[in-house]
Amino acid sequence: MKRRHFVATSAGALGALAIGCKPSAGAPAAGAVAGASDDGQEMPPVPASIRALQPLTPAPVPIANGEREARIEKARQLMADNHLDAVFMEAGTSLFYYTGVRWGLSERTFGIVIPRRGEIAWVAPAFEEARARELIRFGTDIRVWQEDESPFRLVANILRDRGAGTGRVGMEERVRFFVADGVHLEAPHLEITSATPVTAGCRVIKSPAEIALMQRANDITIAAYRAAWQTLREGMSQGELARNITTAYRNLGADGDVSVQFGQYTAYPHGSATPQHLKEGDVVMIDDGVKVEGYTADITRTGVFGAPTQRQRDVWELERRAQDAAFRAAQVGRPCEDVDAAARKVITDAGFGPGYKVPGLPHRTGHGIGLDGHEWTYFVKGNRTPIAPGMCFSDEPTIAIYGEFGIRLEDCLHITDQGPKFFTPQAPSIDHLFV
Repeated sequence: MKRRHFVATSAGALGALAIGCKPSAGAPAAGAVAGASDDGQEMPPVPASIRALQPLTPAPVPIANGEREARIEKARQLMADNHLDAVFMEAGTSLFYYTGVRWGLSERTFGIVIPRRGEIAWVAPAFEEARARELIRFGTDIRVWQEDESPFRLVANILRDRGAGTGRVGMEERVRFFVADGVHLEAPHLEITSATPVTAGCRVIKSPAEIALMQRANDITIAAYRAAWQTLREGMSQGELARNITTAYRNLGADGDVSVQFGQYTAYPHGSATPQHLKEGDVVMIDDGVKVEGYTADITRTGVFGAPTQRQRDVWELERRAQDAAFRAAQVGRPCEDVDAAARKVITDAGFGPGYKVPGLPHRTGHGIGLDGHEWTYFVKGNRTPIAPGMCFSDEPTIAIYGEFGIRLEDCLHITDQGPKFFTPQAPSIDHLFV
């Protein structure tokens, strides 16, 4: 997510539709309404197929407070297992995961100490105390600092009060250096280390409630793609197609992003900054997805505007076989690297590569996904982490051929006791991308 945004937009929404998938050139649908401008130019109307989308029902169910409390207790157990006395984290997805609090990062430190023993405690700017108290669901120890005071001293004091003033404290991986360093200067006898064994140890295994939210995010994303694919037309810009997709997201009820690439620029795995306009025979790649209650979808569909050439068809079918091979390899107990090896073998056996060489598969086969678009753990060579029920991944081998085109088919999956299960149906063929 957030990494492919040469042509990305945010939107909000959810819904059900049954629509064909084969693109065709032509004028905007009758009854369409005028759209916003694109780089100062008048945008074509939003097609009726997009405007007709409605939110899915029932509404998604947020993560309950009881589940968040259980996460905190699991974190304490992992602290004990990893000889940590406390964990500190700033605003971000891990803070939201444990507490439900959303807070923007700034130079003013806001964060939480979760000790192995004792009450959790918060540090907040004094002028933000009222807002913080509105948001905080867990813990009553909220310590505030004035603009001429040190928030790091408050963190150090909390650690001392919890008996961890000279212990081992894990910093969540996105805690900024100046914060970690500030705490260490205030408590020089502390051992500062990584909290990842705790945070990843919790977050890598998704609960049924998390899986349900991710399922909704994927349902919305694929519905928006299906509707927007119907709007392809000769001469359309990336911005126009992106606008159609994000409008579909909004009408379907969720916030999301999208990246759009045409022609030879589909060979760049995260796109190109070059402005593009669609023409007959172009490969079209759309990527990214929406968030539902913070949980992310990430889907890529690649097809052709018009009739595919035999070359495009052959590479597309090879890519689909590689995606299938990765899925079959994603079995409980196998190391994550086996999934990458399975997909890569299909592609290299066809004469591409080897390794990360282009033409071929220039990146890992998949990434973990949840509250972040990319999170622990990864389908990549060298990752011996055993696949376990509750893990969620993307399955997205890419075949990049610079100067021609690229093909990526990406669907996310979750691991059940019986093996992998896709959130969304795979694309059946280059001529029929949506079930």
